[in-house]
Amino acid sequence: MSEQSPADSGKLPTASAVRLADQVAYQDGAIVSRTLMKKSGGTVTLFAFDAGQALSEHTAPFDALVQVLDGAAEIMIGGEAVAVGAGESVVMPANVPHAVAAAERFKMLLVMVKET
Repeated sequence: MSEQSPADSGKLPTASAVRLADQVAYQDGAIVSRTLMKKSGGTVTLFAFDAGQALSEHTAPFDALVQVLDGAAEIMIGGEAVAVGAGESVVMPANVPHAVAAAERFKMLLVMVKET
């Protein structure tokens, strides 16, 4: 997974509207991420997956919300496949195995929230 350059990463401008899908670019054969917020209570990260790219099954100690911004993906959650497309969201519960596979090029916003 490659990270955007430091000049392109970080916070979004405040008090202005942005199109989140435009804030991370596709890269051939790769998964690109851009962390927008990282706080003690969780993180907000944009991802751009090239077609065929995937994150293998893993668990995380916090709940996560995936919002698909562009394209389509298949997300496995606890062994169950969930097809999601642009404009759709899915919740991945804490400590439940999950994986993400790009059915086609797709972009997502991942919001992870730690339990306090």
